[in-house]
Amino acid sequence: MTAQPAPARRAPSPLLIVVAALFVASLVTSNIIAVKVATLGPFTAPAAIVIFPLAYLFGDVLTEVWGYAVARAVIWSGFLANIVVVLFIAAAIALPADSHYADQAAYARILSQSPRLVLASLAAYLMGEFLNAFVLARLKVATRGRFLWTRTIGSTLVGQGVDSAVFISLAFAGSQPWSLLLVIIRDVWLLKVAYEVVATPVTYAIVTALKRIEGVDVYDRDTRFAPIPLPALRLAGRGAAR
Repeated sequence: MTAQPAPARRAPSPLLIVVAALFVASLVTSNIIAVKVATLGPFTAPAAIVIFPLAYLFGDVLTEVWGYAVARAVIWSGFLANIVVVLFIAAAIALPADSHYADQAAYARILSQSPRLVLASLAAYLMGEFLNAFVLARLKVATRGRFLWTRTIGSTLVGQGVDSAVFISLAFAGSQPWSLLLVIIRDVWLLKVAYEVVATPVTYAIVTALKRIEGVDVYDRDTRFAPIPLPALRLAGRGAAR
């Protein structure tokens, strides 16, 4: 009996790979530069404010064009990438410094993060990103694909609000008064939402171009929105076992 050739698999879209890479790069960069606290006019926020909202912008693009399932896979990819970066930064700090290198203390002080900050960042990221993708996907179905701005801004209001509240609370509760923490949560949230509002024309342009080039416009009408798609994982496991 001759073996049947395996069905050809469609290669991933190069543009999808680019958007996913930009999403992960924005996330990892923001977690490295967030150690600096910046003042932007009347607002106080981590320096990551200059790039972290881009992760939400690219997340919006992923969900809007390719759907929640693709966005979910990229969100988990970003989560794993962030863990890899944290582990290797810790390994680099632990390496003995050359006797001629005088900046070991500064290197460690700037790049090292306490376990509490790492856990707060990862928890806030997962909750915020999955809520952002969920809200956008559901609003797309509810609006029948119209009024993109309501989806991008509405999902950011929810996702960034939860992200800011979870991270600031888990990272600094007990070490700073709640009166200060609430101000920081408010400021960071407002800045991120303002960022999204200003970037709305850019999001429109990217989404429109990608839908035209890719010929894709996914509606999540029957999607299972669980962050961990257990049925899909079981099917993948059965397929790998054959």
